[in-house]
Amino acid sequence: MLRTPTSSALLRNAARRAARPSVACRAASTTHAISNPTLANIEKRWEGLPMQEQAELWMALRDRMKESWTELTLSEKKAAYWIAFGAHGPRSLPPPGEGKKVALYTAIGLGVSLAIFGTLRLFAKPPPHTMTKEYQELTNEYLKAQNSDPLTGISSEGYSGKGHVQSPSSKA
Repeated sequence: MLRTPTSSALLRNAARRAARPSVACRAASTTHAISNPTLANIEKRWEGLPMQEQAELWMALRDRMKESWTELTLSEKKAAYWIAFGAHGPRSLPPPGEGKKVALYTAIGLGVSLAIFGTLRLFAKPPPHTMTKEYQELTNEYLKAQNSDPLTGISSEGYSGKGHVQSPSSKA
């Protein structure tokens, strides 16, 4: 026989099909109900089951649900619903006291931030000499003498603003 890629693929597929049980055989093996002890208290036992057992149980329930749901037992229906929508995994309830922990850590973070801010302010240099009211008034007079911004600014006719004065007096 001449070996072509197509004939080789057909032979491989035939070998795979022979190694696998038939679909009818698999369907027949899943027609029996899952035992009640396996499903008993599944809500409390689910988190403690190993991942392999969780997967096997879910696959068995999924295979049972592919057939007529009238054949499912009540415990199978309850277990399937709880596994699909129960309070486990991402839907689990938060641990007790989690809100208090979050509030405590937030308060600690704020306290540390305030301590750093206060320390920086305590050891900071004094403001520059240009940040006094007297210096800023002298700046206003200089700008008026230079006729700076004559249309809308400090040198304009009828100007009533503060000019560059923004700081308190240094004599206080």
